[in-house]
Amino acid sequence: MCLAIPGQLLEIVDEENRLAKVDVAGVRRTINIGLLDEDGVGVGPGDWVLIHVGFAMSKVDEEEAIATRRQLERMGQDYEAELEELKASVIE
Repeated sequence: MCLAIPGQLLEIVDEENRLAKVDVAGVRRTINIGLLDEDGVGVGPGDWVLIHVGFAMSKVDEEEAIATRRQLERMGQDYEAELEELKASVIE
């Protein structure tokens, strides 16, 4: 199962390639935020995004991000498996 997981953007680590460090339930990873540039939204440190396969798919507010994470946590094993995949992923 593939889920879009909420994460909070910590910093832009590569402006040219649109890479940013995010925190997802304590897991810190680099993701691509370039897809959000196309719709003019853009994101910066402190913003919350929904992440799928290493890409920020949409910007969400903190309340929605927390509610989404709580729902995902209730899924149990599927959510835990997704977090494990995130831990193993690397974007450089």
